[in-house]
Amino acid sequence: MDLYLQVSLASSKLLTKAYSTSFSLGIRTLDEKVHDPIYAIYGFVRLADEIVDTFHDQDKAALLQRFREDTYRAIEERISLNPILHSFQWAVNKFGMERELIDAFLYSMELDLTKRDYNPEEYKQYIYGSAEVVGLMCLRVFCEGDTAEYESLKADACALGSAFQKINFLRDIRSDYDERGRVYFPGVDFTTFTDAEKKEIEADIQLDFDAGLRGIHRLPTVARKGCLLAYEYYIRLFEKIKDLPASRIKEERIRVADWEKMFIYFQLAIRK
Repeated sequence: MDLYLQVSLASSKLLTKAYSTSFSLGIRTLDEKVHDPIYAIYGFVRLADEIVDTFHDQDKAALLQRFREDTYRAIEERISLNPILHSFQWAVNKFGMERELIDAFLYSMELDLTKRDYNPEEYKQYIYGSAEVVGLMCLRVFCEGDTAEYESLKADACALGSAFQKINFLRDIRSDYDERGRVYFPGVDFTTFTDAEKKEIEADIQLDFDAGLRGIHRLPTVARKGCLLAYEYYIRLFEKIKDLPASRIKEERIRVADWEKMFIYFQLAIRK
């Protein structure tokens, strides 16, 4: 591995640790040989998310378009002077990630610039692009070129990513509405969000979780613990959200305490 790639991968790792303690803990439970490409994927995803949700004093549409062009150029030329994109192109080319996955992700990021509400089909498409395809990128890494294994796990991986994203939507329903004017759930008015609507969403999430857990147990051993850690974390968050009325979810962001995250991590770390 050349020095520039090493520095780029180190940059992706640094970015991941700075932005997400939970994701960083999850990576630590994966086999070490897949750490670098997973950091590379997270770094790419995080940069795009920062553009659409954080850089409020910039021309977000122009930045995202430049980011899209730079991404595809990096993949085609197998080099980028942006170390995060250099890491990502390395992972894409090494593990054969499809262009369609990247297209879908960037399209969902573009929707976040202007779209404020979703019908059922748009909701499904947004979740696919913003969450499920990220899981599929990781699955390409975990399967290490085994196309048959990838295809057999694909549907369950999508279900797991969907469950995680829908929980994020519930957790962040207030900030999405107050700060960005968004409501992702079809037919839901934030101002009149009811317990019945919340329970319907939770039932849908549970179906995704059931399929996702089935897939986790069939994952290659390099990935099983790390994905199970993410599952356990989100299940804990899901249970906290389910225990509260819709009115409470609208008032505060529910979270899993750091000590709880560490407890889950150490439980899994010592499990054979």
